[in-house]
Amino acid sequence: MGSREAHGASSQPDTKLALEGPGRRSAVLWLACAAQFMVVLDVSVVNVALPSMQPALGFDAADLQWVVGGYALVFAGFLLLGGRLADVYGRRRVFLWGLVLFAASSLVGGLATSPGVLIAMRAVQGLGAAVLAPATLTILTTAFSQGPVRTRALAIWTAVGSAGGAAGNLIGGVLTQSLSWRWILLINVPIGAAAVLAALRLLPADRFRTQSRKLDVPGAVLATLGVTALVYGVTQAQAHGWSGLPTVASLAVGVLALAAFVSAETRAAAPLMPPRLVRLRPVWAGNAVMLLAGACFIPMWYFLSLYMQNVLHYGALATGVGFLPHTLVGIAAARLAPAVMHRTGPRTLIVLAALIAAVGFVWQSRIEVDSNYLDGLLGPAIVTSAGMGLLITPITTTVTSGVAAQDAGAASGLMNATRQIGGAVGLAALVTLAADTADTASSYRTVFVTIAALCTTVAGLAFALPAPHRPEAAGAPDQ
Repeated sequence: MGSREAHGASSQPDTKLALEGPGRRSAVLWLACAAQFMVVLDVSVVNVALPSMQPALGFDAADLQWVVGGYALVFAGFLLLGGRLADVYGRRRVFLWGLVLFAASSLVGGLATSPGVLIAMRAVQGLGAAVLAPATLTILTTAFSQGPVRTRALAIWTAVGSAGGAAGNLIGGVLTQSLSWRWILLINVPIGAAAVLAALRLLPADRFRTQSRKLDVPGAVLATLGVTALVYGVTQAQAHGWSGLPTVASLAVGVLALAAFVSAETRAAAPLMPPRLVRLRPVWAGNAVMLLAGACFIPMWYFLSLYMQNVLHYGALATGVGFLPHTLVGIAAARLAPAVMHRTGPRTLIVLAALIAAVGFVWQSRIEVDSNYLDGLLGPAIVTSAGMGLLITPITTTVTSGVAAQDAGAASGLMNATRQIGGAVGLAALVTLAADTADTASSYRTVFVTIAALCTTVAGLAFALPAPHRPEAAGAPDQ
């Protein structure tokens, strides 16, 4: 036991993020939230700008999808590695790396004059996001002690992240219509620069016990290859079907690489994903819940955006405004989550929130091609967003509870990766399901009923999570 601890100490930075005073902790919280907002925003902000990008840079229809897909694919593929980097090289250092990479690629992408440069910079943005997103959560879980204070911080982080995802269409529409599509990328430059200055001022320097900093390179290669190939294979199913050669080959490579990764981690001296972490019941059960939650909520934005633009014939800006109720209700519910969780406990709140969202999706499935916004979207938006806003905070709290500080980055990277993989798999499966449906009204009905069933499954799977003896229990997790 002693030798193992000594070995871990020799390769890890100091794990406690020492912050003096509530004012500084609050500033660090909002710094982490601002970075997370940028990362989540850039997943969706380009959607409404694609029609403007296409003639400006000479995109053909086949390549245009990679403006979105290049970011999402690299983001998902490098999340596990990005999470572990913060554990090995330090929270402050890795947070700054991610910010600089993200802002610099946004600058070059915003000034791009060819499709290839823009797609390449979107991929580099995804890499910066994969480094940055786990670091934001790691900073919070090491700056705030486990309990109500951390839960409130995670609720704010969740609310800001939800706002970023929901506001992407609105902000993209405003910038594209009032300035240029280039500003959906260039806007990240001043925000990133301000965040770098704030991080240098607020975050304490990383202090290493020794100069030895080891990273599991074989594990990093296998994990990145596995997740990237898996997500790529799922995206290919939309074009080639689940039995198409590109789909099957990519999925096979992904499964084999992830199997090799699991095998390699059991023998690695400094594993990228420590087996002790995955054996924790809150971690494996919480990530299973997060996987299904991602499959429910990430596709929702896609199908509602299609409905507003293709059925209601809204423009880019009107579609963004149409998502405002989702944004506002989601933020309010996320801020309410800690108070509810204090009374119910995390597991019970996950069950209740998932069932509320399921009711909203069943209601949403009743839309018709002649529905208008008020009778077809507004009511379901309030119910589903309330469920979504209440759900993510207790899942995040559960996954991060009891995780040792030296594994906080790995836990954060795993949770972010699971959510992205769930969203990619869910979207591909639902797009395929919708394409096989006879008419437009039936396709939307089938999609939303299926998402409601997935939400119900989330509620059932939540019973695999440990039940604390009291709300906000701070003891060791059930293993």
